[in-house]
Amino acid sequence: MKPKVKAPSFEAISKTLSIIEKYSLSTVCYSSKCPNISECFKRGTATFMIMGNICTRNCKFCNVTSAKPLPLDKNEPLKIAKAVKELNLNYVVITSVDRDDLSDYGSTHFYNVIEKIAALNPNTKIESLTPDFRGDINALNLMISSKSYKLAHNIETTKRLHKKLKPKSSYTLSLKVLEYYSKFKITKSSIIVGFGETFEEIEETMRDLKNAGVSQLTIGQYLRPSPKHYPVKKYYSKEEFELLENMAYSIGFKAVVAGELVRSSYFADKL
Repeated sequence: MKPKVKAPSFEAISKTLSIIEKYSLSTVCYSSKCPNISECFKRGTATFMIMGNICTRNCKFCNVTSAKPLPLDKNEPLKIAKAVKELNLNYVVITSVDRDDLSDYGSTHFYNVIEKIAALNPNTKIESLTPDFRGDINALNLMISSKSYKLAHNIETTKRLHKKLKPKSSYTLSLKVLEYYSKFKITKSSIIVGFGETFEEIEETMRDLKNAGVSQLTIGQYLRPSPKHYPVKKYYSKEEFELLENMAYSIGFKAVVAGELVRSSYFADKL
């Protein structure tokens, strides 16, 4: 059964929306139609999507537009830093579209956003949810040298389904990126279920992530954004999510959140 989503609270999002519009920013909270938008805003957390809202890749489950991106907004680092300050956020997640059109895959811009947020908001913790940057070592080192409290990269799905759902990405490369991050920072990833994977495949992916040094994991239900996207093959029950959470802990993850409406940034400030 498809999970029911609570209607967003106007009081919880009105101030945030006005500031986001003031600075012409994008948030994953809105663009991905996240079901937890009110809850996160109430807790003083938000996820900003940088480098535009057009992605160079074409994942079959993602609601972000895939096309030729616009040039980077050089003022975006300062605008986001000011928005974080005005919203008095205690925890912020910075993520981005893939920018394979850029020579450094957008890593310098990503770094500049993090550093500007930290400069204007020294008490705000920053989690960086990054693309794979095509595994470019200079890009990865920029993220490691940044003031990110935590580095994250989402594996999304199992090895068998990865190429079907993420044709321009690599399961193996994602693991290599996470393994490199984990040598320097707290590292986190996310699995989406409902694509037709088996419990055995999910366990295999969990073990691959753990072996790569990932210590934190979120597991959530895939909800089809539109009829043109990949179909939902299975809706997991509350009991099945509990089984997956227990499985993850038994494998050795230090922090796990699993549930129907869990997304990669859900309770990011609590993990």
